[in-house]
Amino acid sequence: MKSRGELIDELASLCGIVFEYWDFFGNRYVASFDTKEAILRSMKLKIDTPEQIIAEIIKIHDKPWLSVIEPVKVISINNQPFRISVYITLPEWQEKSLFISCLVEDEYGRSDEFAFSWDSLHLLDQKWINGQRYIKTEIYDIAHRDIGYYTLFIKCISAAGEFSGRTRIIITPDTCYIPPIIQDEYRKLWGITINLYSINSERNWGCGDFTDLNEMLKWLFELGGDFIAVNPLHALSNKMPYDISPYSPISRLYKNFIYLDIERLPDVTESDVAQVFMRKDFFKAELERLRNTDLIDYEAIAALKESILRYAFEIFYERHYKKATQRWWQFEAYLKEEGKPLQSFCLYLTLYKKNNLADWKLWGEEYRSLSEEILERLIYEHEKEILFYSYIQWLIDLEIKNLSEFCKQSSPLGLMFDLAIGSTSVGSDVWDYQDVFALGIKVGAPPDDFNPTGQDWGFPPLIPQILRYTGYEFFIQTIRKTMKHAGALRIDHALGMFRLFWIPEGRLPTEGAYVVYPSEDLLRIIALESVRNKTLVVAEDLGTVGENVYDRLQGLNMLSYKLLYFERNYPDPSFKPPWAYPQKALCAITTHDLPTCTGFWAANDIELKKTLGLYVKEDKYLKHLSERKRDKELLLRALNDQGILHEDYLGRLKPLEMSQYLCLAIYEYLARTPCMLVSVSLDDIIGTVNQQNLPGVVETYPCWRQKTPVKLEEIISADRFKMLGEIFKRNNR
Repeated sequence: MKSRGELIDELASLCGIVFEYWDFFGNRYVASFDTKEAILRSMKLKIDTPEQIIAEIIKIHDKPWLSVIEPVKVISINNQPFRISVYITLPEWQEKSLFISCLVEDEYGRSDEFAFSWDSLHLLDQKWINGQRYIKTEIYDIAHRDIGYYTLFIKCISAAGEFSGRTRIIITPDTCYIPPIIQDEYRKLWGITINLYSINSERNWGCGDFTDLNEMLKWLFELGGDFIAVNPLHALSNKMPYDISPYSPISRLYKNFIYLDIERLPDVTESDVAQVFMRKDFFKAELERLRNTDLIDYEAIAALKESILRYAFEIFYERHYKKATQRWWQFEAYLKEEGKPLQSFCLYLTLYKKNNLADWKLWGEEYRSLSEEILERLIYEHEKEILFYSYIQWLIDLEIKNLSEFCKQSSPLGLMFDLAIGSTSVGSDVWDYQDVFALGIKVGAPPDDFNPTGQDWGFPPLIPQILRYTGYEFFIQTIRKTMKHAGALRIDHALGMFRLFWIPEGRLPTEGAYVVYPSEDLLRIIALESVRNKTLVVAEDLGTVGENVYDRLQGLNMLSYKLLYFERNYPDPSFKPPWAYPQKALCAITTHDLPTCTGFWAANDIELKKTLGLYVKEDKYLKHLSERKRDKELLLRALNDQGILHEDYLGRLKPLEMSQYLCLAIYEYLARTPCMLVSVSLDDIIGTVNQQNLPGVVETYPCWRQKTPVKLEEIISADRFKMLGEIFKRNNR
């Protein structure tokens, strides 16, 4: 009999756990027994005894045979009619009695039927389970279908009995959508990346909002730009210090109401109570405080906005709900379109408020895992509160829809949204979809040059096998809702579609292991939603990249994500020339996790890490300083080689002070690449020193809280941006 360790290895292999990996430095790591065991437990497998492990192994091998039909089939539109395996318990002498009836139904209820007798089937395999013979055969469709989601119902009738099953058929395009003006005419585009929450304007309530975004879009299009890329707008609890990161939301399905411009909402202007409230001295004083704070006060802004939204909702409820006006029916249509996911999200917010706790694991037992009976009761008891939170999401949807419609008049892209790689374990996504999340595990990254001890991102991963057995429903909803109204979508850590780094809770990142995902299915679903929503996809492919990953993403027309800081002629640290960048890519200088142009030049990020004690050894700090000095010289040389620098700079290949001229020169370097998109960081052009996020630091650095040091009104009138527009224009963008 195999030892427990051998059985754990066998089960781990079946579940996609990778036993070893090499980090950024070429060091080999081997997953420990404890790590494999912890990951398997998080996958909801019983492994306490050898007998239980053997039972789980057998279950994995037997599951297809006992399921009648596989739960989901993802296929190319060019690989039709589709074929799918069927598993039936059937004694050999009863084979000729087998009859399989099939019904394929599309998303709109249209269906067609067909059937198979034994004479038209083939025996592909057979297996004995618990004394019964199971056969594997294959049925096939009778038509070529368009891309989309279908349900296949089958009924197997034989002398041995009657069995039925159903599966989701997902027919996908072979590539993501790229606007024809880019794909066919090869027009190269440029845009600006902003952190919307950080926008500092005279009129907002202490953080950027949709009105600020609208003003910036108008301004960008006047400059000749094509898109604004924003941080993830996902829903947050807006609580300090851990629940304000846009990359650690409570839900990726819905959005943060903090971005609503309250004063522009029609129900606010109609509410006499709201208007009186906003004229009170204490309200005006609080609003003034929020506008003048150095850092964003998420909790206070959220509280102030929610208080006004409740007045607005009362007006909406009395004047539109009770009278069933056209505005109410528009809301009803939204509720119907969103369905159960919205209802569940709003119930979570209701219970969060009721329990005064965001973490559902600390709620009362009846709220943690809801039966259908309890769910119906809670929805009935809290109907109006659920409507209130639904109303807020509807307002957000209307605002973004209006922004999107405005963009279509000027650009093939307009808005580029950002999809976080996961959602926090305390939030509504995990609460509502508990079965598909691996609790007790955190997603992260192995050691690299920027994080020598690795990273723990603090949210749970999806369990690949269970995700598949649920027909990828949560994944589909996540992609679909984030693409809604988006001209483009940046997918954070797209490498996670191939494999994710799982770290057991309480362990260091170096004790983690990679887990493999059904990448082809996931990528094809993204392609399907991309084509349906006419949304270009940018796959953030930074980090430790596995074999063939880059080629597969490119083959699917997912744009690569190229950062100047990392585009080198390795092992030579010199910077790649513009022509060496790929066409299917978005290129930029930096991201929210890396130093701004000014911060890079001043080595501000290195000094911050030193001050915060992130360098364990002094020699590492000195090494990074030396490399930064070298990198600045190399970058000046690269600019000089392209003839970009003014003659005053020629021959002066030594680090100078960062200036507006030098920053624009670096962007001209990127403008000359063949990349389809170039993204300009707003922080770079306005000279921001500090980066928005310092990975691995929460309490000692103001991550995600910094306002732009320049007001929006001043940004819009600044000459430096006009010069930026001219740079891209003369480089045919």
